[in-house]
Amino acid sequence: MFQPIVAISDGRVAGYEALIRGPADSVLHSPAQLFEAARPAGRTAELDWIARSATFQHALDARLPEHLPLFVNVEPASLRAACPPDLIAVNERAYRELQVVVEITERQLDHDPAALVASITRLRERSARIALDDVGANPSTLATLPLIAPEVIKLDRGIVHSRGSRLASRVVNAVLAESERTGAVILAEGIETDRDLTVAASMGATLGQGWFFGYPGALPHHHPPAGPELPRMPTGDLAARTPFEHARRFRTARSTTKELLIPLSRHIESQGLSSESSVLLSTFQHHRYFLPTARRYRNLATRAFVVAVFGTDMPGEPCPGVRGSALRADDPLVAEWNVIVIGTYFACALFACDRRAPSTSENSREFDVIVSYDRDLIIDAARTLVSRLPAVTG
Repeated sequence: MFQPIVAISDGRVAGYEALIRGPADSVLHSPAQLFEAARPAGRTAELDWIARSATFQHALDARLPEHLPLFVNVEPASLRAACPPDLIAVNERAYRELQVVVEITERQLDHDPAALVASITRLRERSARIALDDVGANPSTLATLPLIAPEVIKLDRGIVHSRGSRLASRVVNAVLAESERTGAVILAEGIETDRDLTVAASMGATLGQGWFFGYPGALPHHHPPAGPELPRMPTGDLAARTPFEHARRFRTARSTTKELLIPLSRHIESQGLSSESSVLLSTFQHHRYFLPTARRYRNLATRAFVVAVFGTDMPGEPCPGVRGSALRADDPLVAEWNVIVIGTYFACALFACDRRAPSTSENSREFDVIVSYDRDLIIDAARTLVSRLPAVTG
């Protein structure tokens, strides 16, 4: 089934979201029940590929024009799963002939970040756009918006219906800030009344979706002319392999010692506690350098949305709530000491590289150092780390 997405300014249809349904005469008619049944059977990724492919086939058969975006949902379990061979042809054709917008729910952001970021890169290479769904359902995820850089930010229906609540104001302000920074379009879900429409417009939404505009159904035989064009986000310059390599392309490093880096590092880490929602990514060269900070990172993990640390011999969970990523000894990241904090409105990072010069003591080891508050630079540097996170099973 397909539900229209409408331009709030004039009511023109600006696209469709595909909504999967199971057999009408069974308990599996609901998509929630359908996918719930697939999970214990180990068939979630397969079902997701089948559902998406069925959507594409319907849209292609209906000759949905390329100027009307087609929004399709993706389950986290399928992000690392290859497309089944018998479905490749319809998927390839869809990305050639349709304007595909892949919806990723906000609730998926902490499941498998590495797979998510890698999948987004691959989708954009195929000219797909990204929509972040259910934004506001879990406000702690707001700091991850810049890592996804969606073309469309979909406000959760609960935010639209809560109107002037403190939670709604917090979410809307964060979304407006991201939209202003990147040009992302804001789409309000759950519009059912004239009042909802007015509230959605006041929240900065230019697109809307809900029963006020139309119920889910079949695609029409005749399609409207092109509506407002969706933006297209740049893929980002990720030629560098590590955060320090990336920062060094745009900033000049200075030399300092480990002894002087320690208080600077702790100050930046503390920003993860002062922000309403944050992502904290740190590299420690070796696991043994993390151990003295484990208690502090355990505390940070209770407040931040995602905390991840990297180093040789690093366990998968070096302390409760902290994700660990073990580095190979020959990984260039082993030479770096990075602390990256991305908050809803604030970003700060320390980028340091070991000069590997002989020293008389551990504290006098020398590093080349860059400190930055440039949000775009920091976000791109963070992506070089997220891609190294291990796969999540289950």
